[in-house]
Formats: sequence, C-alpha cells, structure tokens
Amino acid sequence: MRNAYAHMTECAAECARVARAAGTPLAPSAPTPCGDWDLRQLVNHWVLYTAYGLEHRALRTPIPDELTARDFTTGPDWAGSYARRLDRAVAAWSDPAVWEGDIDTGHGSSPAREIAGMLTVEAALHGWDVATATGGEFRLSDPAAAYVLEIVEASAALYRKYEGFAAEVPPPPGVSAFERALALSGRDPRRAAV
Repeated sequence: MRNAYAHMTECAAECARVARAAGTPLAPSAPTPCGDWDLRQLVNHWVLYTAYGLEHRALRTPIPDELTARDFTTGPDWAGSYARRLDRAVAAWSDPAVWEGDIDTGHGSSPAREIAGMLTVEAALHGWDVATATGGEFRLSDPAAAYVLEIVEASAALYRKYEGFAAEVPPPPGVSAFERALALSGRDPRRAAV
C-alpha cells in the first residue's frame, strides 16, 4: 500500500500542475487525444473521476448524481478547485485500512487496491491527454511510471472490452515505461502537444 499510495500522491500532484498550466479559461472546444471528446468534456471526466470519484471510492459512497452533470470548467479557478479536491481524495486514501477489503462500484465489487490503482491510472492517462491538448507535458518518476504501466498491462484487455481504451498503438523503440503505458492504452506517445 505504501508504494501505491506514494504513486497515487505523485500522479495527483502532477494532475494539479497540469490543470494549473492548462489555464483559465480553457478553450472548451479544443481537440484532444480522446476521440470525440473536446477539452471541456475531457476535463469534466478527469475532474469527476480522479478527484470526486477517487474520494468517494475511498469513503465507499456513490458519486452524487448532481456531480455527473456539473461543468467543472466554468469556475474562475477550476484548476485550484480541482487541486484542492485531489488533496482531499488522496487524504481519504491515507489510512491503510481503506486499502483493505472490497469496494462496490455499482457494477460489482473489486478489491480496494485494484480500484485505487485503476483510478491512479485514470489520473495519469487523462492527465497526459489534458497536457497534450493544452501544449504541455505530463511527467512521472520512473517508479510511478512503472506502476502505471503494470496496471495498464493487467487491465488493458478489460478496458478495451468496454471501449475504455482504443486499439494498442505500436510503440517506437526505446520508449519509457509511461510511453509504453500510453501506447498500450491506445494513445500515441509521439503525438505532439498542440
């Protein structure tokens, strides 16, 4: 749990940095690496699941319905609000007991450790999407990147089955662990920031 929590914390901090770098206001209709999603749709999904979803999973409570319809990008400091929610979410996972047992996702139960890992991956991959769409970059340490890759390798087939990942992109030789995770999730790690 200790290493996984450290990687979660690092991913959350990088997501907060990317959000602040993306600026206010966002260019809401800007294209993204996420298929048909524009930047507003991507950021709303990212905020909902990597901040609110992460906290609610730790607390074993459902995400309130009103949050699924909220546009998180309209506030004057959406990035600061997101960073504060991420801090709350990560703090909710600080108790080792939260990592034990199962979490009901509404579609069945899964071990808390798996849910935490999948949400950390969600933060990292969509963090890269937002960074790429806004002309930035998403940076992880080698250990955190290896953790993300391990989870993507273990869950890529399931994500692809439910259309959460596109078809794998053949990675160029010599790419980093994070770039391999991007390629396995259907993202082209060579995609230039716009």
